[in-house]
Amino acid sequence: MKEYLSLSETAEIIGKSKETLRRWDNEGILNAVREPVSNYRVYRKDDVQTLLGNLFDKKVEDVVSNYVKPLIDYSVLELFAGGGGLAVGMEKAGLKCVALNEIDKWACQTLRNNRPNWNVLEGDIKNFNFSKFRDSVDVVTGGFPCQAFSYAGKKLGLNDARGTLFYEFARVVKEVNPPICIGENVRGLLSHEKGKTLEGMISILDEIGYNVVPIKVLKAINFRVPQKRERLILVGVRKDIDIKFEYPKPHNKIYDLKDALKKGELFERNVPKSEGAIYPKYKKEILDLIPQKGYWRDLPLELQKEYMGGSFYLGGGKTGMARRIGWDEPCLTLTCSPAQKQTERCHPDETRPFTVREYARIQTFPDDWKFLGSTAQQYKQIGNAVPVNLGQEIGYSIVKFLNQYFLDNKG
Repeated sequence: MKEYLSLSETAEIIGKSKETLRRWDNEGILNAVREPVSNYRVYRKDDVQTLLGNLFDKKVEDVVSNYVKPLIDYSVLELFAGGGGLAVGMEKAGLKCVALNEIDKWACQTLRNNRPNWNVLEGDIKNFNFSKFRDSVDVVTGGFPCQAFSYAGKKLGLNDARGTLFYEFARVVKEVNPPICIGENVRGLLSHEKGKTLEGMISILDEIGYNVVPIKVLKAINFRVPQKRERLILVGVRKDIDIKFEYPKPHNKIYDLKDALKKGELFERNVPKSEGAIYPKYKKEILDLIPQKGYWRDLPLELQKEYMGGSFYLGGGKTGMARRIGWDEPCLTLTCSPAQKQTERCHPDETRPFTVREYARIQTFPDDWKFLGSTAQQYKQIGNAVPVNLGQEIGYSIVKFLNQYFLDNKG
């Protein structure tokens, strides 16, 4: 079994940059050592696991609250709604959903089944006109996919983005004219096309009359979500409004897998039984050898090479591969397919992927939110979602902004 972790592996497991780890080494927080054979600077696996236990200390009292009550009913129009993670979070924050657009038929069935009163607009966003909502909706939200633009000129305009889903997001914002709009995406958008894609989005929002608040990447574990997921948040405020948008304050307490699946602070009962995927025989035999919090590096060397193939010789920690999650740590980011090649998230005690309801718990969906479609479709809806609790915390920030807007315009 492997005793040492490289700098990149340690950074990946802890969720900190290599620069932070080098600083921690100087400050004595986590010391690097010389690996006996190679003489490379590495970290003892036991030291890393001890530090993880301290990072996710259960004794921490959470005194942070972002809660704010809406002064009046505020309305939200959601685009690319998926299985409802962000919408449920917004609802929990007190925002009223006036309409949701989604192209996936199973996700639409999930939305309608759980909220028969919601106006679900099923189909390609390109086929909908949203002008009827003009000046009557307080916020437009949407998790648009990250797509490259074609650059026609130095400053990207709305027409240059035609054919992309961000164009559709911006078109709807222009048609509806809300005081504020919120887009969310993966962290990778920061570096997509060397940052040009994000620059283009900002210039398009500027063109249609919105100032973009400084971009932030929010870590879900800081917002009552037992999962190391990150979401980039893009906030546009209409240019006639002089109110500062404030991102939610991170919580002190970090929740782990036990909090997700067992009765406790996050949920009132143990996770309900449900169906789930199974590993193929060969993968199960491999994962049977992996301890809690372990991954492919814990296999005997020959099995490492066999399982990883060409990836064995490439750089990077690849710490999500053949990974068994520990009870006392947050889960790694869930994917859309729990048994797919080399992004395993194995149950701590049993050699199997997380079930549908376990997946939903890790994303902080309430137990009464039912997903429709095949098991694969359900996993996809959950894996693509914004964690509900993260959506709720962002919702509080929106309510706080809209309360001030309402007070400023009441007279």
